[in-house]
Amino acid sequence: MTKNELVMELIKKNNGFVTANEAVSAGINNKTLQRMHQSGEIERVEQGLYMNPDQMEDEYLLTQYRCRKGIFSHETALYFHDLTDRTPFQLMLTIPSGYNTRLLKEKEKFKFFYIREKLHTIGRITMETPFGHQVYVYNKERTICDCLKKKDQLDTDLVNEGVKRYMKTPGADYSKLLNYADVFNIKDLVRKYMEVLT
Repeated sequence: MTKNELVMELIKKNNGFVTANEAVSAGINNKTLQRMHQSGEIERVEQGLYMNPDQMEDEYLLTQYRCRKGIFSHETALYFHDLTDRTPFQLMLTIPSGYNTRLLKEKEKFKFFYIREKLHTIGRITMETPFGHQVYVYNKERTICDCLKKKDQLDTDLVNEGVKRYMKTPGADYSKLLNYADVFNIKDLVRKYMEVLT
C-alpha cells in the first residue's frame, strides 16, 4: 500500500477526516499530506486537519473534530432533540473550564459555555447528525436544565418552546430532570416551569 493509499484508508476509517498527528502515528510524514493537498487528493480544513474533498461537509462532525471536548448543548441540542424547528445559525457547545480551542475566536459561528470538569459529561449521549455521523450531544433533561440556567443568554422564545415541547414528549423523564436540576442548583426554577407548563 502506498503512503497516499494509507492516508485515504485512514480518512475512510475516520468519517472522512485525518489529523497530521494520526498520520504521523501511522508512519506518514507531513510532506505526504502537503503533496496530497496540493494535488487536490485531500482538502486542508485548518492547520493539521485534512478531509476527503468528495464528502459532503458535515458541520457538526467537523466542529466536534476541531473541538474534541465540545458537547453540543443549549439551542443546538434543542434542535438535535426536535425540541425546536429552527436550524441553529450559531453552534453552541459546552466545554470544561480552562479548555482552549481555536474555535473560541470564531464568535459569529460558535457560542461556548464553560462548566466544571466533573459536571461536563453528565447527560452526554451520542446522536446522529443530519449526515448520519455520530457526535456528542447532551440528553433532553440536561439540555432543558442548561437552557433554563442560561436563558438570559439565549433566545427566550426558543427556550420556552423547547421546554413546552419537552413537557409534552412521551417518555419525558421528570425524575431525571429534577435530579439534574438539583446538581445544577436550579431545582426551584425547573419546578416553577413544570408547574406552569404541565
